[in-house]
Amino acid sequence: MSIPHDATRSAPGAAGTPDGTGRARAEFAALSVLARIRAGRPEPSPYERCEMCGAPVADQHQHVVNIGTRSLLCTCRPCYLLFTHDDAALAYRAVPDRYLSFQDLAAPVWEELELPVGTAFLFINSALERVVAFYPGPAGATESELPLAAWDRVVATTPGLGTLKPDVEALLVRAVDQKVEAFLVPIDVCYELVGHLRKLWRGFDGGQDVRRRLDDFFAHVRSRCTSGHREVVT
Repeated sequence: MSIPHDATRSAPGAAGTPDGTGRARAEFAALSVLARIRAGRPEPSPYERCEMCGAPVADQHQHVVNIGTRSLLCTCRPCYLLFTHDDAALAYRAVPDRYLSFQDLAAPVWEELELPVGTAFLFINSALERVVAFYPGPAGATESELPLAAWDRVVATTPGLGTLKPDVEALLVRAVDQKVEAFLVPIDVCYELVGHLRKLWRGFDGGQDVRRRLDDFFAHVRSRCTSGHREVVT
């Protein structure tokens, strides 16, 4: 059986035909432009930058708090050391690396402060001259509207809490399965937890991912408290 002559022709626009050749050239030109754009972009830096002097900082770096704006700034070691003097009247304060565990006093602290949620952190806001409480949740950190007049009574009965540094350290508390834990931690640790929970939060109570993240987070805090170079208050 003979094959019709028209059947041997390539379809319009196929490779090898004038239309196909033009399309291939256009695609090649577009890819060449994209390649030149990529080549002109600087390689992403593996480091962050100090938000004070612009020097590179490693992934694990220290922070200072802007007292006026309540914001955290990533800093290099030299800039960080400029703001470590607790008695100086400075606009910034360095966040220390101190962890304390209040093992036996956690439940009385929780009951005295009457916190309505399972996890909260409290710190002394020097601008307001009072203690404030925040709860991690789907919207970030929500400030407590509860009166915290009991704070002075808690400090009086809890050794170590009187050393809490304003603005840069927090009392982190958690109640789960009728067990209460309380720790003094750097304030940036609390905001790190807030960021993680906000991303993971699902439904009314956060869901399984939030509970797993909380378990891992508090296990890490406990390990920092019980290592040889950390202080523990019991």
